[in-house]
Amino acid sequence: MSPTSRIRLRHCSCSTTPMPRIRLRLRRRLSSSTSRPSSSWSPHAAFAAATERVRAGTLSPQDAHRLFDELLQQATPVPERSLNGFLAALGRAAPSEACRDGPALVLSLFNRVCREEAGMRVAPPTIFTYGVVMNGCCRARRPELGLAFFGRLLRTGLKADKTAANTVLKCLCCTKRTDDAVKVLLRRMTELGCVPDAFSYAIVLKRLCDDNRSQQALDLLRMMAKEEGVCSPDVVTYNTVIHGFFKEGKIGKACNLYHEMMQQGFVPDVVTHNSIINALCKARAVDNAELLLRQMVDNGVPPNKVTYTSMIHGYSTLGRWEEATKMFREMTGRGLIPDIVSWNSFMDSLCKHGRSKEAAEIFYSMAAKGHRPNIVTYGILLHGYATEGCFADMMSFFNTMKGDGIVANCLVFTILIDAYAKRGMMDEAMLILSEMQGQGLSPDVFTYSTLISALCRMGRLADAVDKFNQMIGTGVQPNTVVYHSLIQGFCTHGDLVKAKELVYEMMNNGIPRPNIAFFNSIVHSICKEGRVMDAHHIFDLVKDIGERSDIIMFNTLIDGYCLVGEMGKAFSVLDAMISAGIGPDTFTYNTLVNGYFKSGRIDDGLNLFREMSDKKIKPTTVTYNIILDGLFRAGRTVAAQKMLHEMIGCGTTVSLPTYNIILKGLCRNNCTDEAIVMFQKLCTMNVKFNITTLNTMINSMYTVQRREEAKDLFSAISDSGLVPNASTYGIMIRNLLKEGSVEEADNMFSSMEKSGCAPCSRLLNDTIRTLLEKGEIVKAGNYMSKVDGKSISLEASTSSLLLSLFSGKGNYREQIQLLPVKYQFFDGVS
Repeated sequence: MSPTSRIRLRHCSCSTTPMPRIRLRLRRRLSSSTSRPSSSWSPHAAFAAATERVRAGTLSPQDAHRLFDELLQQATPVPERSLNGFLAALGRAAPSEACRDGPALVLSLFNRVCREEAGMRVAPPTIFTYGVVMNGCCRARRPELGLAFFGRLLRTGLKADKTAANTVLKCLCCTKRTDDAVKVLLRRMTELGCVPDAFSYAIVLKRLCDDNRSQQALDLLRMMAKEEGVCSPDVVTYNTVIHGFFKEGKIGKACNLYHEMMQQGFVPDVVTHNSIINALCKARAVDNAELLLRQMVDNGVPPNKVTYTSMIHGYSTLGRWEEATKMFREMTGRGLIPDIVSWNSFMDSLCKHGRSKEAAEIFYSMAAKGHRPNIVTYGILLHGYATEGCFADMMSFFNTMKGDGIVANCLVFTILIDAYAKRGMMDEAMLILSEMQGQGLSPDVFTYSTLISALCRMGRLADAVDKFNQMIGTGVQPNTVVYHSLIQGFCTHGDLVKAKELVYEMMNNGIPRPNIAFFNSIVHSICKEGRVMDAHHIFDLVKDIGERSDIIMFNTLIDGYCLVGEMGKAFSVLDAMISAGIGPDTFTYNTLVNGYFKSGRIDDGLNLFREMSDKKIKPTTVTYNIILDGLFRAGRTVAAQKMLHEMIGCGTTVSLPTYNIILKGLCRNNCTDEAIVMFQKLCTMNVKFNITTLNTMINSMYTVQRREEAKDLFSAISDSGLVPNASTYGIMIRNLLKEGSVEEADNMFSSMEKSGCAPCSRLLNDTIRTLLEKGEIVKAGNYMSKVDGKSISLEASTSSLLLSLFSGKGNYREQIQLLPVKYQFFDGVS
């Protein structure tokens, strides 16, 4: 090696300071103590064998450094090609048990080559060597080192080529120096004697799109197209910018560029189609996405796993599970094998939408195809079963998991504990906890949070506090969820002193105190239970801890007092609200007006309604609906009709609930004919009714003996796109029985059961009594056999009628054997 080459290598050293002499002497002693390799040792063969071991994933960093120890003892320089091939293979190697970080090892070995003691034993690094090292820097996520190596390359006098320049672009983009990368692309590469190619542009275009600068990327693409040389756009560059626009939500620009791409004669590939299909699925236009998928196949572009994953996710998001499953099967039918992430993602979507049975089918299909589920897969399906309350399936699957050699972790046990705890089955939850601890696993904060939350919901606050103390005792620090559960539990069960203590404890531990939204939810639930005084105490607690009540808190408390008829206290809260600088809104007035109407104070409610305009608060549709319903319930039909005209006159929207209130109110006040006329008028206006409207009108038509019209309206329900509900069937059955059409009522009941509508206890009792009164003992017995004693039971009036009909002096004593056996005890009862 020439003196010039040795000088050049000296300047290549990564270190700016010479190695201390003591380390040099130590290294030489170590080298001399090592036996020199035999004369038969071939650097070329050694590097070839080492390169094969790199590709097989069996070469460790220690092995690589031993190789270089031998290399540095040789008199003959190692061939450049052997060294470069070895470093390139190492830089591209995937992490393995033997070597976790190949690119980092490349940098370490290259520095050894550049050190002075390498001397003439190694051929000087070439432009290719530097390219390998710079790429290694990018892969090792040290792109700034790659730029430093490029500076060193230029100082050696080596001429940069296009590959090295492209690597510099990658390093700049990895360090997010996007503007510098654009300058290098457009100016510096030419100055270095390199002509940018499509790959150069693709690197910068991708970085611009990653930075949400897709419009700038498009400008660069246009500039690239104008040159019409070696750097003309290709499918990859178009795909990059199209994907960038989709990612930024600029769908119109993405689609325009897609059409421009085809006009320029470029055929969209699978990546192009995947970008569009993914965007359509995210926009919930899955049918359009499938149409594009079919066109893609027809044009000879085979879809890949990414295509099908987007489609499956799109259909899953819309709850269209049959189509999602069909796509999954089509995917596997094409020989595309989903990876474990795809399997898990699809199963997770199914489980989140209550379709654990289908998820289980996917699981067993996966196992049958030889794909080994991981702990995440098992956790997903266990959570699905747990959410749906399928405890038998859950535990059976958990045992299967153990049989398959999958060791349950803390998360899996927490899923099981949570499943039982949420349903108040604390004994079962504690058994799972014991099994978990028996396997050497300690509960984490999520496990404790699950148990504490469940105990607080059940009112077992002492047990919850015990678990809380146990958690702290084992070194597990409580989080926000744990504190919130305990505070909510104490607030709900009236121990506000303890709740306040916990709030301050949270703050002392550096955890933000609960916000007003947290307390709003508690006050709302307590008010709905009618415990408005307890809610007011929480309202006071909020003030005590320094939190400021908002309009939602005040409105909730006002509504609570209105629900229990305490209008005076409701207005006291209103006064406090105004004093706090919060003005009442429409919801406040609606609540107070509704409270007056529910208390029978109609005129007070109307006066408050008139006050709204003085306060420049405009009544809404909800306001008018409250007043119309209240007036009709009070029998003030004329006033209600005037209010309707006022509502229309001031331009307030008349909604379907408004029409339902009016129609029902007219029928309730014996203005059925007027209601029918209004209903017919609304039909001509093409108003879209719901099933509540039709139920009201069917019943009203029967009331005024317009039976055929009622039956026609019932028959027309399906034509209007609606489905009869339990109330619809109940109206029809009661009226058919009343007019004596027993057979028809029986058929209607059968139709009801076939449609999946479960009869309520009241309807069944009404039917049994009517049939008994008509002497239809056998039919009454058939309905009595449907009484299960749980959701449906005999009412007192039904039992009384049975006693009078079948007792010792009853009219139907002789026919008692026609009743179900369990009701024949009436025989002989006097």
